[in-house]
Amino acid sequence: MITEHVVATPRHSSFYLAAGPKDGPPIVFVHGWPELSLSWRHQLPCFAGLGFRALAPDMRGYGRSTVHPQHADYAQEQIVRDMLDLVDALGIERAVWVGHDWGSPVVWNLASHHPDRCLAVASLCVPYHSLEYGLDAVLPLVDRTIYPEDQFPAGQWEYMRFYEANFDTARRVFDADPYNTAKALFRKGSPAGRGKPSRTAMVRRDSGWFGGAAAAPDVPRDGDVLSEQDLCAYAAALQRNGFFGPDSWYMNHAANAAYAGRAVNGGYLDMPVLFLAARYDYTCESVDSRLGEPMRQYCRNLTSHVIDCGHWMAQEKPAGVNAALAQWLATKVPGAWPRLA
Repeated sequence: MITEHVVATPRHSSFYLAAGPKDGPPIVFVHGWPELSLSWRHQLPCFAGLGFRALAPDMRGYGRSTVHPQHADYAQEQIVRDMLDLVDALGIERAVWVGHDWGSPVVWNLASHHPDRCLAVASLCVPYHSLEYGLDAVLPLVDRTIYPEDQFPAGQWEYMRFYEANFDTARRVFDADPYNTAKALFRKGSPAGRGKPSRTAMVRRDSGWFGGAAAAPDVPRDGDVLSEQDLCAYAAALQRNGFFGPDSWYMNHAANAAYAGRAVNGGYLDMPVLFLAARYDYTCESVDSRLGEPMRQYCRNLTSHVIDCGHWMAQEKPAGVNAALAQWLATKVPGAWPRLA
């Protein structure tokens, strides 16, 4: 059974889902843009059934957690503090942290700034020592055979430059129809896109997402990623809160880089690390490009695995994700494995 909870402090309130025995080893799942704790609906019951205490918060700006009013409120340092406040309130000293998309920089920063709070860390799609160091840090890793610099100065990250220059326009397009926005965004991966520019590279050229249209198109729901019930839950949360909070995560590259630069141990990670790359994720492309190179240098106990899916890995291929996480925990993090009677 998945239960709903809130941890409130004077600085922030975090809504979270929980499953599994309260005395089980804690594993915390951290979602990305523009998702919810619901994004881990396939992982929570699986790991609860294995004996873990599985937790998934709505991140700052999302769902039933606090929506803060300023761009600077969504800097990584603030969000890492949210997660520490959450586990402190629950009496959790150390946890396994699992992140996806913008949740990945959060768990990477937890590991690099607070290794004493991490039994192990796993990331879906976004490798270590990349986006948590700010957008400028990943530009030298862009595959210029796919993204010629004269056409795509920021490579597949052109959409982030668009947010910086045209924040209100980007937000307004998403807010125009959150239901259709979610339908258009949550799509499974396809091998047909390999070796071609990601659609995120076109956003600045087209003066916006969806070819520069004023709202998302009405496309069929991708049932391989979302049920109608899931889609309605995403849309309701985005309708209620708007996209200001979610989009503001993209507006703190300089602050995030400064924060990442203060990592302990020179940024090297010694705890067990799992990276799951999505073969058909052409924005966070880590299979053929150099995006994962810094991770391989800075993670001293790294396990990597490639899953044949798109960016929404945990929702598109939950069995593969769950199997990879469970195998890694059992073999590389035995101290975190539940002691079942």
